[in-house]
Amino acid sequence: MVHPVRGNDAEQIGKTEGANLLYSPKRAMAELRHSSSLGSRATSSPLKRDGDSSPLMPETQLLDDDDERDRHSSKERDRPLFSHFQHLCPFFNDDARVSSHNSRISLFLLFLLVLVGLVTVFSIVNKLNAPYLCKKDGIVLHCPRVKESPSLWENPYSATTSWKPCAERRDGVISELPLENETSGYIFIHAEGGLNQQRIAICNAVAVAKIMNATLILPVLKQDQIWKDQTKFEDIFDVDHFIDYLKDDVRIVRDIPAWFTDKTELFTSIRRTVKNIPKYAPAQFYIDNVLPRIKEKKVMALKPFVDRLGYDNVPPEINRLRCRVNYHALKFLPHIEQMADLLASRMRNRTGSSNPYMALHLRFEKGMVGLSFCDFVGTREEKAKMSEYRKKEWPRRYKNGSHLWQLALQKRKEGRCPLEPGEVAVILRAMGYPKETQIYVASGQVYGGQNRMAPLRNMFPNLVTKEELATKEELDPFRKHVTSLAALDFLVCLKSDVFVMTHGGNFAKLIIGARRYMGHRLKSIKPDKGLMSKSFGDPYMGWATFVEDVVVTHQTRTGLPEQTFPNYDLWENPLTPCMCKA
Repeated sequence: MVHPVRGNDAEQIGKTEGANLLYSPKRAMAELRHSSSLGSRATSSPLKRDGDSSPLMPETQLLDDDDERDRHSSKERDRPLFSHFQHLCPFFNDDARVSSHNSRISLFLLFLLVLVGLVTVFSIVNKLNAPYLCKKDGIVLHCPRVKESPSLWENPYSATTSWKPCAERRDGVISELPLENETSGYIFIHAEGGLNQQRIAICNAVAVAKIMNATLILPVLKQDQIWKDQTKFEDIFDVDHFIDYLKDDVRIVRDIPAWFTDKTELFTSIRRTVKNIPKYAPAQFYIDNVLPRIKEKKVMALKPFVDRLGYDNVPPEINRLRCRVNYHALKFLPHIEQMADLLASRMRNRTGSSNPYMALHLRFEKGMVGLSFCDFVGTREEKAKMSEYRKKEWPRRYKNGSHLWQLALQKRKEGRCPLEPGEVAVILRAMGYPKETQIYVASGQVYGGQNRMAPLRNMFPNLVTKEELATKEELDPFRKHVTSLAALDFLVCLKSDVFVMTHGGNFAKLIIGARRYMGHRLKSIKPDKGLMSKSFGDPYMGWATFVEDVVVTHQTRTGLPEQTFPNYDLWENPLTPCMCKA
């Protein structure tokens, strides 16, 4: 029997349906919880409800249907919560195979996440512990950033704690050197040139003797045509220390063996001389071409021997041995060391109290100016005299002189011309060095004399040389040998707080390399002459712009730890073969 819906009931149903449409999610959940509560209470005592029994059905079946509805209602009520949990944790599923598959995926993703985290942590730690090292990108040198404020007198502290010298002799090592009469033979060299070129030749001679397992006869310092000096090895260097320090590396004797009677033959005979050694020869060349002749003749001279051993084509231990010779075995005689210490002490106390000092290697002697074939400021008379000088000294390069002007411009653009004293003064002032800076000048007779030095002296009046720091009586013992005076300059520059070079050469290279080997703390400024020539030639560049260019350009040109590259110069940058991470 169908009962008609009364008006009041219809209105009530409409209101209920409208209210249901306006339920919020929170309210729906509340209703669900409430209905569940009521349902559980209602189904707990189905027999007590009035008016729920049907007259057409037995009571037992009614109870069974009610139970079925209760179970169905319970499942419906539980489904949303289970579905929500299943959404959050997809690997929980009724299907065991799907659950296992999802579990493996989740574990794999978790493993990847942990692996990425470990790699990230490792890279961060590695970066924090990485040593300070400048790297070249083309011609630009990029250095790590530091928090320290720039200093005029020192490199950043972080640059000095990353690397340490490691070419020194290892004490306690048992020598495996053969006896003198059991080596491959004897080699003899003439160390040519000035003091510093001779120093490099000595280091190379020790290295070559090691390569061929030969005995080295103490090198002879050959008289140079320019220096006109007849200094012997023992007049400059401590021979006993030299031989003793290298006793575990190379067999060294003071003189030609007594059984070799005709000693003059070693200096003059072609049969006793190896002359075909190319510049920067690899170690293998000596093994293949020189060693057989030494084994045959027993005593051989290597001539010429300037730059006759390469850098990146020899074993690392050979380069380390060259550093051992240069920085540890070759010591100047005690009286030279003591005089250099005295000069450095006087430089540090010129103001009445302790002060830093700068050493300036000024390469502007007449010979250097002439050899450079560069054009410099001067009168017509000066230029004419220089032209005649070049024509006399270097006739093959001079030719008729018509090409020299273009050559001079090209060399200046490429930064291959020595800096004039006035140019040096402007660069130093732009870097921030004040007028009161104490400067030790290591130089020969400056071309142009006092007139050429005037701009530098006006901007930095505290310029001194060793002749002004020491008395005549103090320097007289050193005047017997030109190389002794050069050794004083070398040591005073080496001990300075800031070293400034103005042109290339072995002196500057050895100083910069030694200061790097000592720990990179001491500044060694190497001006960018090519860039400076453009700035000097720009009539529209203001002082502020010039200062900015100078400061930015030379931030990384101060003797910092620098990555080596193919054909690097061991004497200027000994880092890779001769230094270790601190």
